[in-house]
Amino acid sequence: MPQRKFSLLLALATTLAACSALAKDKASPAAGPAAVKQALLASFEAKGQAGLDRLDQDETQALCSRDPDHPLSSDEVQKIVSANTAAIRYPADGRYLGDWREGEKIAQTGTGKQFSDDPAKPAGGNCYACHQLAKGEIAYGTLGPSLYRYGKLRGQGEAMLKYTWGKIYDAEASMPCSIMPRFGHKGILTEQQIRDVMALLFDPQSPVNQ
Repeated sequence: MPQRKFSLLLALATTLAACSALAKDKASPAAGPAAVKQALLASFEAKGQAGLDRLDQDETQALCSRDPDHPLSSDEVQKIVSANTAAIRYPADGRYLGDWREGEKIAQTGTGKQFSDDPAKPAGGNCYACHQLAKGEIAYGTLGPSLYRYGKLRGQGEAMLKYTWGKIYDAEASMPCSIMPRFGHKGILTEQQIRDVMALLFDPQSPVNQ
């Protein structure tokens, strides 16, 4: 048998065997969430800004990562909204806006919560990975809506400032099972960093509103 043909057959056999094992594991109670977590704990170690605490799911995460064949009920959706709304911490002094220049740095910074990141340094927001923010930006993601002219279009009313703060702090409060990071709830960004990102969105001098 030619070597190439033998290699292809071997690869196919290996793939089929792996699929069969995966199917058996999926049907086995031992392959449940507890077993998966144990496998992860055995495979990873805390390093840099990446701690093992991220393997501990809260109720929201557990509901949102459930088997898609069992969609959330309306009561579960309301539970997520209520729990995460109650957990939002608004600035005690009522100051929502910081320095948009610092906010731009945070939006451009993609480091944070990875094993290669220095624990002594703050995390970034990496906002451009999912959103357009400024007209002159040539590279940005489209997973989230464009935020260009965010403040110019929406104004700076108390309700809008509070809504936007909550969206950054914990998006689950307004959109259950959102893929947006829970920047405040999970301690990714500090209160001052959130203020600075807010300023980036609302300050008339910010490139977002030009």
